[in-house]
Amino acid sequence: MKTLVVYDSLHGNTEKVAKTIGDAIGGEVRVLSAAEANPSELGTLDLLVVGSPTHRFKPTAAITSFLKSIPKDTLAGVKVAAFDTRFAESVIARIRILAFFVKIFGYAAKPIADQLVKKGGQLAVGPEGFCVGDTEGPLLEGEPERAGAWAKQIVESMK
Repeated sequence: MKTLVVYDSLHGNTEKVAKTIGDAIGGEVRVLSAAEANPSELGTLDLLVVGSPTHRFKPTAAITSFLKSIPKDTLAGVKVAAFDTRFAESVIARIRILAFFVKIFGYAAKPIADQLVKKGGQLAVGPEGFCVGDTEGPLLEGEPERAGAWAKQIVESMK
């Protein structure tokens, strides 16, 4: 299975999740930053996974730019998955205004998944979020393991 994991990372947390996902998927996997990824190669993939920190309730500019650069229908026949890094629900619940905005605008993973489908991809699994303890991290305890388990779900969905 030929897989590409594309990510952007502001403080290293999303990169850690992307590498964990790549390791868990196994096989022919490349893990690249959005700046390194070449949209012209995407049609040759079996699986594309894209991840971003949730930054101002959406994906980062680098991921948004990468997604926009994918020509329409390039991902036809390609399974896709999307993830983000975000604050834990317990943190959001303590900050009422943040909870209000999250309820309205959400997180980065869903818009990423929507764009991948719009470009012709077929969702392998639903979008997923992995939690950080603060703006700069670190990932909460157990989140790398959860990312690996999510990646295994993706592999199972491909069978």
